[in-house]
Amino acid sequence: MKKFKKSILICLSIVFLFGASSGFSKVYHFTYSCLFPLSNNLGKLAYQWCKEVEKRTHGQVKITFYPGCTLTKPAQVYDGVITGRSDIGQSCLIYTRGRFPLMSFIHLPFGNPSGEFATAIINEVYNRFKPKELDDVKVLYLHAHGPGLIHLRNKPVFKLADFKGLKIRTPGAVADMIKALGAIPLSMPMPELYQSLQRGVVDGAVFPEEAAKGWKLAEVTHYTVVAYPIAYSVGFFVVMNKKKWEELPKNIQKIIDEIDREWIIKTGKTWDMSDYDGIKFSLSLGNQIIGIPPKEAKKWKEKVRVVIDNYIKMTESKGLPGKKVIDFLFKSLKEYKEGKFKSPYISHGY
Repeated sequence: MKKFKKSILICLSIVFLFGASSGFSKVYHFTYSCLFPLSNNLGKLAYQWCKEVEKRTHGQVKITFYPGCTLTKPAQVYDGVITGRSDIGQSCLIYTRGRFPLMSFIHLPFGNPSGEFATAIINEVYNRFKPKELDDVKVLYLHAHGPGLIHLRNKPVFKLADFKGLKIRTPGAVADMIKALGAIPLSMPMPELYQSLQRGVVDGAVFPEEAAKGWKLAEVTHYTVVAYPIAYSVGFFVVMNKKKWEELPKNIQKIIDEIDREWIIKTGKTWDMSDYDGIKFSLSLGNQIIGIPPKEAKKWKEKVRVVIDNYIKMTESKGLPGKKVIDFLFKSLKEYKEGKFKSPYISHGY
């Protein structure tokens, strides 16, 4: 009998030790609410992030992915993460205007050259200035799209006077740019835009070339106005419920942090690749791309400068370092154009 009990104890000890070292680790289940549908390149990339996390944690983290805002609506994703409606969420900073004052720099008409740069600079600013406005979540990573341009249904625009009376769908803070140009900004979530353009509710919209194909918007817009000196971006967040993040073991947190850094670079590249695909798709439909001559584009740039000045005033009035952010933005932009911009968030960074 004693030998039998001893054998049982030995077996249990072996099972315990084996389980602790390999096969019986706790599994963490999370939900992910994503703005992008799976048909979109950014939606696919977000889904791949989930699978990469599962792979590198050897199945200890499993994520149920809800694309196309099927779990929470675009403007509710951030609060949904805070309240636990979803554990992880991806959407736009711009959908809750005024909530992210310092980080709204990315929505300014600063002359955005690429998704690579915009994605790098939004992460650089976040890590350099540590804005408290994102403290109620765990920020996994941020990203931002390529040059935001003006797209129109039936009426082309060649000069400032052509904007008068046009109703342009505009995300949040970018409305100030459209007002400065003389058009009428209208707000609506991206998933509603296609039908609004189709029905003539709006005369046009501002979006990156990616959306021409990713959201099929080239089917309902016939003109793209290319004015790079006033190109803006929109910032996107990928965030996690703080409590759920803190429940994860340190080794898993480290793995996810490593994946996030990789995905920042992947996402910047995906935005630019998607812009290229969007241009090809739009041209294949017979749409026209209108270039704005430098002299005319300079007038547009002068008109929208007030938007940048107002950002500085707004942030400084709140005790936020808006002027320092803008100085850093334009210094980095100059370095990027000269091939001197160094960042760990682009593939040729240190």
